[in-house]
Amino acid sequence: MIQRIQTIFLLLASGAVLGLFALPLATTNEAKADSTLFADAAFNVQDGPVMMGAFALAALLLLVTIFLFNNRKLQMTLTKVGLFFTGVGVGLGAYYLFNDQAVDTAEPAVGIALPLLAVIFAYLAHFYINKDEKLVRSVDRLR
Repeated sequence: MIQRIQTIFLLLASGAVLGLFALPLATTNEAKADSTLFADAAFNVQDGPVMMGAFALAALLLLVTIFLFNNRKLQMTLTKVGLFFTGVGVGLGAYYLFNDQAVDTAEPAVGIALPLLAVIFAYLAHFYINKDEKLVRSVDRLR
């Protein structure tokens, strides 16, 4: 049952987390003045190895969870764990960003919205997985 709506939400959530590895979270004026494609941004996910690991683990869990459609309880649990690691990555990102010397000149970039999108999509996936589980339980009671 890969064609369920929660599969799309899980795919979008993992895509949003993986998008963090390509887009900067914040840029400085020096990075904007540089005309190269990969300008030195003030803050990327790769700047903090623990943060990078948390986001990588969250993306991996959310991707693997797509294929666990036969076990909805495990799917819900792994979605929650993926949400937890996304939250850890966001917390570490905020910590690293506000402890950087360039925080005064840094401006938010496109990547700053991706963790929020990942949390929203993962929550929606969890909601629909739970809804399916309740539907199956109610049908089992009728038998």
